Amino acid sequence: MLEYDEKRNYARMDTNCKMTYKSPQSQSESDATCINLSGAGLLFSAAEALEPGIALEVCIKPENNVTPPMIAFIEVLRCSQCPSNRYEIAAAIKGIKAH
Repeated sequence: MLEYDEKRNYARMDTNCKMTYKSPQSQSESDATCINLSGAGLLFSAAEALEPGIALEVCIKPENNVTPPMIAFIEVLRCSQCPSNRYEIAAAIKGIKAH
């Protein structure tokens, strides 16, 4: 039997929900899809490539009305182009914005 030791500090949760992102100084938002989320980071799909190292403000909008949107500040870690001509962007959560 194969053994696997999880190296992550936080488990990932599949989300597949709508989100927006923007530069913290900008009012212009872009749409994206949050693929998964953990206590330390997120993976999302966007129509444009984003450079590693940039800071963004994201708003993750759950499908249900019970959970409020989460607004967080992130740092892009990597960006990979997918066959669908979209981009998968991995990011570290640097802070959560209070409502």
